[in-house]
Amino acid sequence: MSAYHTPVLLEESVELLAVRPQGTYVDLTFGGGGHSRHILEALGEGGRLYAFDQDRDTQANRPDDPRFHYVESNFRFLRGALRLRGVVEVDGILADLGVSSHHFDDVARGFSFRGEAPLDMRMNQRGRLTAAEVVGRYSAEELTRILGDWGEVDTPWKVANCIVRARSAAPLETTAQLVEAVKPCTPKKDESKFLTKLFQALRIEVNGEMEALKMALEQSLKVLKPGGRLVVISYHSLEDRLVKNFLRSGNFSGQVEKDFFGRALAPFEVVTRKAVVPSAGELERNPRSRSARLRAAVKL
Repeated sequence: MSAYHTPVLLEESVELLAVRPQGTYVDLTFGGGGHSRHILEALGEGGRLYAFDQDRDTQANRPDDPRFHYVESNFRFLRGALRLRGVVEVDGILADLGVSSHHFDDVARGFSFRGEAPLDMRMNQRGRLTAAEVVGRYSAEELTRILGDWGEVDTPWKVANCIVRARSAAPLETTAQLVEAVKPCTPKKDESKFLTKLFQALRIEVNGEMEALKMALEQSLKVLKPGGRLVVISYHSLEDRLVKNFLRSGNFSGQVEKDFFGRALAPFEVVTRKAVVPSAGELERNPRSRSARLRAAVKL
């Protein structure tokens, strides 16, 4: 498990899930199985855990436990996948939105700018869209949009134009070729930060991550029982903003609707006054946890 991925904010997230021994729970991002195993430790014989993951590599991490049910699916299909298994309501949902260490460490998957690999970045290797297709086919305007929206890259139009110019000379098919293509736009002082944002933007686009997150959050309201808990760990401001707004208001704008008498109609009670962050000890053990933000709420 630890070789695949070190679970982030493990104790804090499962504690906020407030596991009931006979309850039914969902781990939306199974990965290395760290959070799932910790949930199983708190479950009784009658409890059930459904763990989602679209990456077939994660099947090797499944625990041998009759209470555990692996769901090979993107979590955007949360409600439908549960219904297929006879589950209508659950007591809690946990999502760790981070990319597994396995994906960064397995150079061949193309998630990292360190080393050379095909520009892939698909979480689901059966998916059609790859990062190579994005940088090779998208117009300058489309590239500008995803670099600005998903990567929050400074001057995204300049980077988009760098990519378009480079691909007109030769196809960009590897991570190293992409890094070389954007060198004229890469700041010397913050090269690593810049490339992280660039690769993040492409990864989010390839995997439809923001749309999937929105769909899962909206479905959580229909799946959670009253008193059920939603616990989410996010890693960049785009995700955290969506999660924070949704837990606060039940929508993605963050505006709390009110009834005729002026009473708030928010569907959750937020239990984390501010985001929970990793401790100094966890940061020392796992530096990749540094950007993690944990939020939780109870469905009213």
